Amino acid sequence: MHVSPLTEQQIRASFINCSKGEAKRLNVPRELAAQPWDDLDFLGWRDPQSRTRAYLVAEVDGAPVGVVLRATDNAGGVPRKNLCTLCLTPHSAGGVALLVASRAGKAGANGDSVGTYVCADLQCSLYTRGKKVSDQGKLPESLTQEQKVARLNENLATFLRRVG
Repeated sequence: MHVSPLTEQQIRASFINCSKGEAKRLNVPRELAAQPWDDLDFLGWRDPQSRTRAYLVAEVDGAPVGVVLRATDNAGGVPRKNLCTLCLTPHSAGGVALLVASRAGKAGANGDSVGTYVCADLQCSLYTRGKKVSDQGKLPESLTQEQKVARLNENLATFLRRVG
């Protein structure tokens, strides 16, 4: 999965687990043209007005698919090192967040949701390509960068199938 450059209108129209009104009101990243599109498997961002809202848009079968995510609050939890389940990047406390998405359609309307642990800054694509480095470095692996990108895409596709 590689995500092509997207416009604000394409992003807003892509969301599968919220109403059109909610999609119209959500905060889309500024400076879309400045995104490192050639290195992105998905566009992910945190809402600057809410520490618990996040968004992810990936290309699935040639069309953008977006999901609204909610970060759980770990205020009472014990800080510890964590591993992103999408890109397998290790992070220190706070570097990985449990992001939960309401399921699309009737299941979501009934309160069904799915979650996964993801890099809190949603920059998995850049960690996988070595463009960004975690404070915990990298796991020692024998996979090539292309294989790591393929793994990220498969993990992302699995998560999106669970949402949709």
